[in-house]
Amino acid sequence: MSRGFVKEEDQEEAPFIPPRAALPAGQTNYVTERGMSLLEEEKATLEQQRSSNKQENETERRRTNMEIDGKIRLLNERLSSARIIAMSEQPKDEVRFGATVKYRINNREFTITIVGVDEADVKEGRVAFVAPLIKAMSGKKVGEELRFDMGGKQVPVKILAIDYQK
Repeated sequence: MSRGFVKEEDQEEAPFIPPRAALPAGQTNYVTERGMSLLEEEKATLEQQRSSNKQENETERRRTNMEIDGKIRLLNERLSSARIIAMSEQPKDEVRFGATVKYRINNREFTITIVGVDEADVKEGRVAFVAPLIKAMSGKKVGEELRFDMGGKQVPVKILAIDYQK
């Protein structure tokens, strides 16, 4: 059909749906119990937003619903691929998924908790298990030291404490 016979308002562009946090191809989607709860809460919130969308402008209502539906679709993919790791099953003396790790690097001490990609938040000290430093720490025990490449320079990282309580 010629564009001359199409109403301009019928030519809606699909809304941009921002992608979720990156999960490398082929990587299992590990989550903590807290992480799974957060994903389920997010889905409930989106579903509630969709059901309460009462915008009077039909185009805006349809556009908002398309955006919410897109977010729910991406979220459902994450939920269906999620594998909860029980902290009680993790080796207490090794750095593994779910551990809160205290370590020293460049004479400074840091504490981080290893979580799933959707739960990661550096400001809260929650780092995704796919981060290079976490991969380097994996399997290490208290007192062990590793060398980590930071900008082409190998720096020592010492594991000071491991906890699975948080």
